[in-house]
Amino acid sequence: MRKILLLILLFLSFSGAYSQDAIEIKETVYDFGKIPQGKPAYYFFEIVNNGNEAISLDNVTATCGCTTPEWNKEPIAPGSSRKIKVGYNAAADGYFEKYITVTYNGNQTKQLTIKGNVWKAPVGSAPANPSIQFLKQKFN
Repeated sequence: MRKILLLILLFLSFSGAYSQDAIEIKETVYDFGKIPQGKPAYYFFEIVNNGNEAISLDNVTATCGCTTPEWNKEPIAPGSSRKIKVGYNAAADGYFEKYITVTYNGNQTKQLTIKGNVWKAPVGSAPANPSIQFLKQKFN
């Protein structure tokens, strides 16, 4: 009985070692926090190849046109890393949560997420500052 249990444990430990994914993404969710409306925001997701063979990033797609991923299509060598630049245009005010799908080595995928809150700039110019008029009179 002990030998069978030992064999099962050995099998499980070896199968777990081979089922690990070779690609590691340092951070899969990034929160921009509060960003001003009309100012594009960018973040770089880092991908590390922990496997023994090169990894090809076949495609990187976003769920909407307001999110633009950019990536290098050259294979990532074992032990190397690469960054995916994800931009958000911040045109609409309010909370946002967008998803980016990374397809690699033909059919494998990972999902990235960006989120945050776009605050709307006030309409019109800033209110007049009486101190500026005082300083102009004082130093003229």
